[in-house]
Amino acid sequence: MDERTLITRYFAGRQAGRGDVVLGIGDDAAVLRLEAGWDLVVATDTIAEGTHFPAGIPARAIGHRCLAVNLSDLAAMAAEPLWCSLALSLPKAGPPWLEEFSAGLLALADRSGTALIGGDTVRGPLAATVTVQGRVRPGKAVTRSGARAGDGIWVTGNPGDAVAGRLLLDAPGQVPAAVRDTLCQRFLYPEPRLREGLALGALATAMLDVSDGLHDDIGKLMAASGTGAELDAGLLPLSAALKAAAAGRAVDYALTGGDDYELCFTAPDAVTGRLQQLAAGWDVPVTRIGTVVSEPGLRWRHQGSALVVPDTTFRHF
Repeated sequence: MDERTLITRYFAGRQAGRGDVVLGIGDDAAVLRLEAGWDLVVATDTIAEGTHFPAGIPARAIGHRCLAVNLSDLAAMAAEPLWCSLALSLPKAGPPWLEEFSAGLLALADRSGTALIGGDTVRGPLAATVTVQGRVRPGKAVTRSGARAGDGIWVTGNPGDAVAGRLLLDAPGQVPAAVRDTLCQRFLYPEPRLREGLALGALATAMLDVSDGLHDDIGKLMAASGTGAELDAGLLPLSAALKAAAAGRAVDYALTGGDDYELCFTAPDAVTGRLQQLAAGWDVPVTRIGTVVSEPGLRWRHQGSALVVPDTTFRHF
């Protein structure tokens, strides 16, 4: 299949239209119209077979994941998604695989209001690079650098589920099928917390998405803010599925696993009531797990004792 046929058959004209896309797929570049009174927010991520996902997972999951991990970055900035582009490297252009991949990507694009506006295809190892563009009102983007001593440290969802699911893909073991399916779904189809991120724009002082493990990512948040944190691992919102599958390792998975794409944020105590009212309408829990302090570094406790978190976070280099 030649490149033009591939793009026309599986990507062009299949996404929901947006009035701000003046010219989309099919020309040398896209033409977009950004309304006055907005800042543009841009993020890019690559996912590669063997590094970010194992060989043989469903093509639909790869299509979903390559967009989801980028939308999660926009959510962490309290930004609204607008457009995305895709650069796809393929060992071969197989129609069944492409049909499933494009279905996964475009289903999430449609659900999030994100228009696919172009990109590139090339023969090579399986990898997908997505760039997303979103918008936020001037001065309203939530960065990593705004945490202040006394703020609460909160996390959405159930950290640790995704890494447990990733491990179960390779070694199902004796885990009940329903537990395995729940955890594998969390790895294969991460849900970017766009609704929650937009709502937190008015409350959070600092925020990021949890991609490299909760402990490591909280460290990034505190370092950017010039602060430290006191945290209680006993408060971690461990899911019933994770505890059933990982038993004594559930806390380790939650702190070091990565791939959760939940939001970790800080917020002053004064907004706790408003935050809880908002979260009552969400489909995902939000849990306070610690407090920002002025002394640098992270200090975890668990069941009354100091907890040393192992340095097992994945690093590319």
